[in-house]
Amino acid sequence: MDQTKQEEDYGYDLFPERKPRTKKLTLAQSLFTFNHKCQVMLNFAMETSPYAKLLLSAMKNSGCQAFKDRHFSCEDCDGTVSGGFDAASSQIVLCQNNVHQQAHMNRVVTHELIHAFDHCRAKVDWFNNYRHLACSEIRAANLSGDCSFTNELTRFNFGLKEHHQECVRGRALRSILAVRKISREEAEKIVDEVFDSCFNDHAPFGRIPHSRKEAKFANRDYANRDRYYANL
Repeated sequence: MDQTKQEEDYGYDLFPERKPRTKKLTLAQSLFTFNHKCQVMLNFAMETSPYAKLLLSAMKNSGCQAFKDRHFSCEDCDGTVSGGFDAASSQIVLCQNNVHQQAHMNRVVTHELIHAFDHCRAKVDWFNNYRHLACSEIRAANLSGDCSFTNELTRFNFGLKEHHQECVRGRALRSILAVRKISREEAEKIVDEVFDSCFNDHAPFGRIPHSRKEAKFANRDYANRDRYYANL
């Protein structure tokens, strides 16, 4: 496929560093850039976030172990995007110029790891099947903490019936529209068609982790699953 068309159709214009690089930063330059801060926050997220730790374990157990230097890339991005999953290279892109807080980094890493987990466990047709894309976006919004009460409170969004579901639906819709050239009406129809089944797919957490505490419980249960089944 023509590279220009690929960038236009699949959201690659939001991630300009996905293009071939011709110049690398020196060590001195990298120590004083967003890239260095991004790398530090990424390490912290991978080592301490119960969300990320569970997903990394699940991917490893599924035969898709993620390595920091191979599968994560801190880059400058356009617009207001915070991250993305590049299925063509199996890489998670972290937008170093748009992510400045550790809590934000933790959520972005978790969100994109859910896409990576889906890429590992299922034959996801990211580029041609909008329903596959919508399903993964619904799962990522639902399970990553994007729609937690605390985060919604900071956005001044609260108090509505079934608010969590509406938050998930809205964030999935915005993600699709950001990377695909389709109408809002078509995107809404696709999200509605797959919403119930994908919203209720909680793998590998087993539950919706509404908070860090609940993510810790899910991580503990996942780590002890073999011991539980051995006693049946």
